Amino acid sequence: MFKTILLPTDGSDLSRRAIETAIEYAQLCGAKIHGISVAEPYPFTPLAESAMAIDPTIYEENVRNLAQQHVNKISDAARIAGVECETSVVLSFSPDEEIINAAKKFHCDAIFMASHGRSGLSRLFLGSKTQKVLAHSTIPVLVLR
Repeated sequence: MFKTILLPTDGSDLSRRAIETAIEYAQLCGAKIHGISVAEPYPFTPLAESAMAIDPTIYEENVRNLAQQHVNKISDAARIAGVECETSVVLSFSPDEEIINAAKKFHCDAIFMASHGRSGLSRLFLGSKTQKVLAHSTIPVLVLR
């Protein structure tokens, strides 16, 4: 039985379903949840910088706020269900690495996460964060679709 579940979210509908499943599991088994959302920093490109008037500080503040809204959905649902929950927001270009690091940092014994199920060229170009977590995790990963 898992006692501490890491629950990454990107705010998608699939993540919402993973949240529901993780909370239901936690309720049944007395587990606690640590929710995490990884915000990607401003992709600094010197040429693009001169052509666009985007302030990287404002951009990063906005993506952090959005990530915080995502984890707030986890904590709100957990509170309603009576499940112990903590959350964190991280700024990184490597969400999969941050998920693995968070699992270690918060002593999680399982990761429940959604997969978008991309295939073909979109998977090749976009990569699969879930696939990378599966490849590098030393704890069980439950992939939900």
